[in-house]
Amino acid sequence: MTEYWPFLAAGICVLAVVRCAARQRHGVRSLLAGAVCGLGALAVLGLLEPVMGIALPLTRFTAFCAGVLGVPGVTALLVLRLLL
Repeated sequence: MTEYWPFLAAGICVLAVVRCAARQRHGVRSLLAGAVCGLGALAVLGLLEPVMGIALPLTRFTAFCAGVLGVPGVTALLVLRLLL
């Protein structure tokens, strides 16, 4: 059971995002716009890494957080990276 908890947490996160998107008038459009903005922010961080000195590696977890949570997810990853 311990190896399945990340998938359970990811599923709960996706369900929460889908539920919030369903309440909006244009749910799919806003969901896709948030995902594109989050992945774009992750790409900009990757491009500006030599200048800024903040590295956020592209892994499955970071891509998932950026795609599902958008820019707030990337911001949370940066804060976690700086704190830990």
